[in-house]
Amino acid sequence: MKILLLGPAYPLRGGIAHYNALLAQHLAKRHHVEVITFRRQYPDFLFPGKTQQESGDPGIAIRSEQLIDSINPLNWIRVGLQLRARNADVVIFKYWLPFFGPCLGTICRLIRWGKKTRVIAICDNVIPHERRPGDRLFTRYAFGAVDAFIVQSDAVERDLLAMVDRPRYRKVAHPVYEIFGEPIPKEVAREKLRLPSGNILLFFGYIRAYKGVHLLIDALKLVKQRLAVTALVVGEFYEDEKPYRTHMREAGVEDVVLLVPEYVPNQKVATYFCAADVVVLPYLSATQSGIIQIAYHLNKPVIVTDVGGLSEVVIDGVSGLVVPPKNAAALADAIVRFYEERLEEKLAAGARAEKKKYSWDAMVDAMESLAGL
Repeated sequence: MKILLLGPAYPLRGGIAHYNALLAQHLAKRHHVEVITFRRQYPDFLFPGKTQQESGDPGIAIRSEQLIDSINPLNWIRVGLQLRARNADVVIFKYWLPFFGPCLGTICRLIRWGKKTRVIAICDNVIPHERRPGDRLFTRYAFGAVDAFIVQSDAVERDLLAMVDRPRYRKVAHPVYEIFGEPIPKEVAREKLRLPSGNILLFFGYIRAYKGVHLLIDALKLVKQRLAVTALVVGEFYEDEKPYRTHMREAGVEDVVLLVPEYVPNQKVATYFCAADVVVLPYLSATQSGIIQIAYHLNKPVIVTDVGGLSEVVIDGVSGLVVPPKNAAALADAIVRFYEERLEEKLAAGARAEKKKYSWDAMVDAMESLAGL
């Protein structure tokens, strides 16, 4: 089967580029795969980070063609016709933001025009975390070019069913991220990062309001009164950094928060995870999270808020702890419980067991089924 995989890929950076690299690698075990990525993903003035380019090791070296300009309709037509001539059996794209709806919707319509090509969308989000005018219109336009869908959580499944009448779809859990290498001993990781000994928890990922770092700061104020802990907060700010630093100072937790406000290149990701005892995701809203799948791959338990599909993946008391959302006291209690009851070894064993469920083979099987194979 000939497959065109559209979307972010190296030399672009980020979780979706990592996902597409792994997906291409596993699809290529059975099929011919061509990866088509953006030559312009976002206009610079719309991108909240410092750079859209990967600065380090690609993790998985896949060949991609940088063809798509997200804001140029003439480019969409030209690329759509160019890809149509390749006579692909299947086109796959990841959908996470309505901004890309017009671009991907137009390209896919042209690819399948007069052909038997099937289009499959992997839905990270149907309704975005931060809503804007035109979201539903752009999403409906994109989905009008899609034959079948993959959803990765109950929350996204509900949103898809509300948006599309009787869609053809499969629900497959987000596979683990294998791109960052194998676990290393905690002591080695801490030495590499020059971290102190003692209790260390990790928040990892870009920082926006819905990720709940403000909630974590409030929880740390309570935790600090009960035990000694260091919170390693690692990620590039996608909004103003100053309110977070002010909040830390006013909460009196500057001395227990080690802030690393930068995008972490692929070759250093495992070091941060392996240095921590537990990963904490205090999200205010979510669909699913690739951060959990990185943690599981590196045998780390996770404390999450019960939003979106997070509690579908983190099993309370087995591979992590699940707490009510927007509740700093409950989050603080979970962090203290993790240490006072010495749950690390038990929950890490649960994480190692749980990750076996999240294979890329299951994702490829679902796509083949939707493609009619």
